[in-house]
Amino acid sequence: MSFRDLRNFTEMMRALGYPRLISMENFRSPNFTLVAEILIWLVKRYEPHIDIPTDVDTESDRIFFIKAVAQFMATKAHIKLNTKHLYQADGYAVKEMLKITSVLYNAMKTKQMAMEDVVEEDKKFKFDLSSRISDLKAARQLASEITSKGASLYDLLGKEAELREMRTAAIARPLEINETEKALRAAIKDTLESVEKTKEMLSNVVSDETSLDAKIEKKKQDLERHQKRLQTLQSVRPAFMDEYEKIEEELQKQYEIFVEKFRNLSFLESQLDEYHRQEQERFEEAENTLKIMQHKLKEEERDLMKSSLKDSDSDLDVPEDKGSDSDLEESRPSKPRPTRNSLMAGRGARFIGNMQGGDSDETDDSEIDADEDDEEGEEESRDLEDNSLEVPLSKSNRPSRGGVKPPLLEESDDDF
Repeated sequence: MSFRDLRNFTEMMRALGYPRLISMENFRSPNFTLVAEILIWLVKRYEPHIDIPTDVDTESDRIFFIKAVAQFMATKAHIKLNTKHLYQADGYAVKEMLKITSVLYNAMKTKQMAMEDVVEEDKKFKFDLSSRISDLKAARQLASEITSKGASLYDLLGKEAELREMRTAAIARPLEINETEKALRAAIKDTLESVEKTKEMLSNVVSDETSLDAKIEKKKQDLERHQKRLQTLQSVRPAFMDEYEKIEEELQKQYEIFVEKFRNLSFLESQLDEYHRQEQERFEEAENTLKIMQHKLKEEERDLMKSSLKDSDSDLDVPEDKGSDSDLEESRPSKPRPTRNSLMAGRGARFIGNMQGGDSDETDDSEIDADEDDEEGEEESRDLEDNSLEVPLSKSNRPSRGGVKPPLLEESDDDF
C-alpha cells in the first residue's frame, strides 16, 4: 500500500458522497467493520436493489460476505478482487477497494463532463443578439472601412509601376548637403513654432483657470447669501399667518357643522321616505278593505233582490178565479178577515172571531165584505212589498268612499 493510493481512495470516497469521513490512519491496523461498511455502500451505489448479507460477527459470516461481494463485482462490473486482501482489512484492502471507487468516480466525471458539454451547447445556441448590437455596428463600420482601404490600396498598387521608377531614381541620386540642411532647418522652425503655440496655450490655460476660480468663488458667495436669506425667511413669521390660522379654524368648525347638518338631513329624508312608504301601505290596505266591503254590499244587495223577486213570483202564482173562490169559501169554514187597521198595525196584531159558520143572511153579507177586504189586503201587501224593495235600493244608492255611485235601478210594476 502506498500513501498515494490511500489519499486517492479517501478523496474519491468524499467526491462520491460517502457520509462518513475516512482518515488515513483508519487502515494502519486491520478494521474489518469499516471495510465491510465501505463495501456495502459501494455495492449499493453500483446496484441499489441487490441483497447482500451484512452479518460480519463470526468468521464464517465474514468469509461469506467477502465472497458475495467479490462474486457480484466480477459478474456485474467485471472487476476482479483479491478476497485475501479484502479479508485482511488493511492497506491492501484499500488497494482492492480503489478498483471499485475508480470505476464509480470515472463514471461520475464523465457524466459531469457530458452535462457541461450540453450546457455549453445550449449557451452556443442561445445567442442573444440584443447584447451584441454594439458589436454588430462596429463590425459593419469595420467592413465599410476594409472595403474603402482595399479600394485605395488597389489604386496605389496600380500606380506601383510608375512609382517604382521614381523611387529607384530618387535612391540612385546622390545626397546633397545643402538641401538636407534646408529641410532640417524648416523642420526645426516648424517645431519651434509648435512649441510657442503650446506655451501660449498653457499660459491661456493658467489665465482661464484663475478666471474660473474667481467665478467659482463668486458663485459660492452668492449661494451662501441666498441660503442665509432663505433661513431668515423661514425663521420670520409672515403677517398673514395669524389670519390664515383663524380662517382655517373657522373653516374646520363650519365643516363640522355642515357634516352634522348633512347627517341630520339624510336621517330626516330617510324617515320621511319611511313615513311615505307606511302611508302608501295604509292607503293600499284601506283601498283593499273598501273594495272588499263594496263587494260584500253588492253581494248582499244581489241576494236581497233575488229573495224579493222570488217572493213576488210566489204572490203572482196564486190563482184568482172568482167561481173557484166562492166554492172554496163555501166548502171551507169561514175565517175572520183582517181589517185595514189590522194590516196597517202589522203582522203581530191579533184577530178576534169564531170558528163556526152558518147559513144566515149575515153570513152572506160577511162573505161579500170578506172578499172586498181580501182585495184591499192584497193591494196593501203589494204596497208593503214595494216599500221593502225600496229600502235596499236606497242603501245601494249611497255614494261609496271612492266617489263612484252605482247605477239606479228602474222601478216599475211590470218587474213583478
